[in-house]
Amino acid sequence: MDVPTGFFYLFSVVLLFAAFRVVTARNPVHAVLFLMLAFSQASGVWFLLQAEFLAITLVLVYLGAVMVLFLFVVMMLDIHVDALREGFWKHFPLAAALGALVALEMAAVLMGGFRVTDAPAAALGQVAAPVSNAKALGILLYTDYLMPIQIGAVILLVAMITAIALTLRERKDSKAINASIQVRVRAADRLSIVKVGVTQAGQAPQPVAPEAAPVENK
Repeated sequence: MDVPTGFFYLFSVVLLFAAFRVVTARNPVHAVLFLMLAFSQASGVWFLLQAEFLAITLVLVYLGAVMVLFLFVVMMLDIHVDALREGFWKHFPLAAALGALVALEMAAVLMGGFRVTDAPAAALGQVAAPVSNAKALGILLYTDYLMPIQIGAVILLVAMITAIALTLRERKDSKAINASIQVRVRAADRLSIVKVGVTQAGQAPQPVAPEAAPVENK
């Protein structure tokens, strides 16, 4: 067994374990963390398949943005796990049947996709010069599909500006501080000296003698 094959089996085993723990973990936060582990292992498998662009995109987009957002949302929500698990065994037969159907369909697609082709070896040998996947995809995107990419970039820019404008709108209950006002502040603006007229000194209070206690006649 060579080194790439060993890494493939290692990534595959960890990926299957993480995917199994995603659906069996009781804590939603743990499920999201296992899903992030599954995505990282899938990225490693794609690297072995020389699909480095997809692997980097999976790490940057899903692990770096989407799954972190999911993790924050799950941690902030008050999720009652016991209430979610009510009726689990009631719907288990239908879920198992659908899972088995999906597994059979995936097996049929994979078994049909890995069949040996009947194309001659000479036709298979007539390929272009070896170019990396990311380089070939970049050349294709910025030549034939340049206009759709620019339109998509403009749409994303408009969406980003709209989100910022909706977030930073004026609110009456906002406690934001204007930094320019703080810079221009002076001591005279915060301290005022008030002159108070001279007052007459009052007389000191006289001490009051304590009253004598009444004497009881026996």
